[in-house]
Amino acid sequence: MVEGEGREDGPPTSTLAVGDGEREASASRFARLSRATFVGGVALTVVLFAAGAWQRRWIADDGLIVLRTVRNLLAGNGPVFNAGERVETNTSAAWTYVVWFFSWLTHARLEYVVLAVALAMSVLAVVFAMLGAARLWGGTAGQLLLPAGAIVYIAVPPARDYATSGLENCLVIFWLGVLWYLMMRWSQAAKPGLGSYLGVAFWAGLSWLVRPEMTVLGGLVLLMVFCAPMPQSRLTLLRPIVIRALLVAVGGAIPVGYQIWRMGYYGLPYPNTAVAKEASGAKWGQGFTYLWDLVGPYFLWLPVGVLAAVAVFYLMRRPSSLSRRAFGRDLAEDSGQKRAGKTGEGERAGKAAQGQAESVSRLRAWQRRLRSPRAVVALMLFAGLLLIAFNLRVGGDFMHGRMLLPQLFILLLPVSVVPVRLPEGGRAPVSQWVRGPVLVPLAGWVIAVGWAMYVSGTVANTSGSQLSATGIVDERIYYVLNSGHDHPILAEDYLDYPRMRAMLEAIENTPDGGLLINSPSFMMWYVAPPPLPIPDGGAGHTVYFLNLGMTSMNVPLDVRVIDQEGLAYPLAAHTDRLVDGRIGHDKNLFADWVLVDLGMVDRHPWMPWFMDEKWVIQARTALSCPATQDLLASYRAPLTRDRFKHNIIQSLHFAKYRIDRVPKYEIQRCHLVDPIPSPVPN
Repeated sequence: MVEGEGREDGPPTSTLAVGDGEREASASRFARLSRATFVGGVALTVVLFAAGAWQRRWIADDGLIVLRTVRNLLAGNGPVFNAGERVETNTSAAWTYVVWFFSWLTHARLEYVVLAVALAMSVLAVVFAMLGAARLWGGTAGQLLLPAGAIVYIAVPPARDYATSGLENCLVIFWLGVLWYLMMRWSQAAKPGLGSYLGVAFWAGLSWLVRPEMTVLGGLVLLMVFCAPMPQSRLTLLRPIVIRALLVAVGGAIPVGYQIWRMGYYGLPYPNTAVAKEASGAKWGQGFTYLWDLVGPYFLWLPVGVLAAVAVFYLMRRPSSLSRRAFGRDLAEDSGQKRAGKTGEGERAGKAAQGQAESVSRLRAWQRRLRSPRAVVALMLFAGLLLIAFNLRVGGDFMHGRMLLPQLFILLLPVSVVPVRLPEGGRAPVSQWVRGPVLVPLAGWVIAVGWAMYVSGTVANTSGSQLSATGIVDERIYYVLNSGHDHPILAEDYLDYPRMRAMLEAIENTPDGGLLINSPSFMMWYVAPPPLPIPDGGAGHTVYFLNLGMTSMNVPLDVRVIDQEGLAYPLAAHTDRLVDGRIGHDKNLFADWVLVDLGMVDRHPWMPWFMDEKWVIQARTALSCPATQDLLASYRAPLTRDRFKHNIIQSLHFAKYRIDRVPKYEIQRCHLVDPIPSPVPN
């Protein structure tokens, strides 16, 4: 080619400059559009979620249980439900102390504090989920990131119900969202520092305190970070083994420390709620019923399946998009190691040494692949499926959708936003946009949004103010209808719930104290009086009722509140489960035990008419069982150093200990002498 031909065939220099300028301007406009689309999508999702949650704002009866514990904390009685009894009635220890902290900080009314904190955490959870997914798909460069999985989650009515319920759901999804974001940053960093490792380990270690079953995910994350290559530290003393030890210390300091304190203080290795609502025995049938109660009415399989298909399609088109950096780093480092190995070994190196070097190289390559977005996504999905399986095995729950919301949130994390990659970053002609890489994710997004608009107002559980045949109830609607308040938030809102005003009247009318037992009538309570002589100021009141939250938050802290299920009453919690009982309510201790335990008058006509004097006598004998007395002492006896040590040693035994709720059978189990001899047959 002659020198002048190249210049004649090419465009003029001025034309090239103009073309480059137009492309740069077009790319700049698309970059601004892409960023605006993502930021606008996040903002719109947040506004819709916050507005939807506020429209359905409420505090559940179980949410009020948390506030009773916070009241005792603020009053100086410790993290207990009833003063003088060390019982952990809240499943999430972290949620209890989060509410306590903001209550102490603001001095605002507890109901308003928990409402604001819950709503803020729920909204922030969605924000972190979308930020993490944006990092997963490569950011806004050359593509649009549209809100998809996040829209699906907030469209499910239970997700908006439990955004402000006072329960720990908000904290759980907030923890999940932040963990997802931290893991994506850690997996994509070219050279993550020690702080990145420690941050992930610390946050994952909180899983046991956020909610016990979240340890499945937190433990897997800690294992992944522990097995991944350690960061290069400027301090030569911090070798990999030292850094791994530091990870264990940072990840386990708070949960292990709290666990030791829990075992010594409460006498149990896990919250008392796990005893009252124990997961022993498989109830797969009820579990699948609970799953379908959420998936079926909302056709939830449709958006989840569509978004999963979009993700798979995108990965098939760009198989390395999730781990291009990590895999590129692997190839470069592996090839460097092999070259170094060949040079170092020389021709005289034996096959054994070469094989050992290759094994080490493969191990290091496997370790590096652990720190990749692909591995993070796989771990999150695997943990989500494990948590679903666990929920199915235990039979689900009695609250519509509640216990499956974290699992749904986990499964939707990778597709919280979906990428729509436009040809040439949006600079290609419109005719090239009508192709699979554009149409498939766009169609999936349209289906997800259309589904969300359809189901957002659906009422799936129509049991209303009654219990359904499955035992599952829409908790918010149930309390709205039974209390007569559209937004039952304050404790006094629940005074319009059946029996509540009658309870206050019964307490006021019995200044000597006594045991309050609910009657079939909504307008009166049975009161078992204390024995004479009555101490100055009365013997105190105890309310024995299933709904702990509304009762305990409407009475002073010196009124003891316990329940048949055992959430606040370990004696009931340690009874055997009722066969085929309602999930979450399959324990029911007879009031005869409580009468004896409190030392109330146990003879007619003073005690309630329906109680049997013989049963009460047998209950007194059964309650004298040494093992049962040891259990009662674990949370009632003064907390001395010896008691603390004894509780730690015996905590596993206490957790497994069970009694029979029928006094006669409990006497036989404990090998005691029945005070009521069996009738001799003729």
